[in-house]
Amino acid sequence: MDKVDLKREQRALYAPPTGRWVEVTVPPMRYLAVDGQGNPETAQAYQDAVAALFTAAYAAKFASRQQLGRDYVVLPLQGLWWAEDMSTFRTREKDCWSWRMLIRQPDWLTDEILTAAIDHAARKGAAAGGHLQIVTLDEGRCVQTLHVGSYDDEGPTLTDLHDRYLPAHHLSPTGQHHEIYLSDARRTAPAKLRTILRQPVVDTAP
Repeated sequence: MDKVDLKREQRALYAPPTGRWVEVTVPPMRYLAVDGQGNPETAQAYQDAVAALFTAAYAAKFASRQQLGRDYVVLPLQGLWWAEDMSTFRTREKDCWSWRMLIRQPDWLTDEILTAAIDHAARKGAAAGGHLQIVTLDEGRCVQTLHVGSYDDEGPTLTDLHDRYLPAHHLSPTGQHHEIYLSDARRTAPAKLRTILRQPVVDTAP
């Protein structure tokens, strides 16, 4: 059975350059998701959300193999982040942050398979299993870059986006700040973490 890797098939979405911003058009995609609030390094709710997501994501993968005869690489953890004062992302005041953690699901998975995967996570005792949901994101026009290094070192890159790149290109941010975690933070040194920073945008040119 061939194993599909959507990161390779849609390379433009998952392999941006380091050190510069590029534009991409992101089509509508379905995700398993959990919403929460607080410091991702200390909030138990965040750890519970991630555990529930991966429990459900692997249940969906196994169901796809067994029921549909289609295998795939489970996609990386992603996060949408926002706050009442968005400057807290530059200053790293993490207790102020709200988040929606997500794992993208292949288009061919049915609602029945995803619902069963959510039920599986709840039965397995995942603390956030009851908060899992199926969502669709339609981000459209976005700019993104690859950040290499600690999450806490993202500040200058985000400052460059909002203070230089967006004004220079007559763009304005819309929607939530989006991160895609290509590295496993449990097994990767902070200096080597690879994270896609993505921001949906709209044109503000007259």
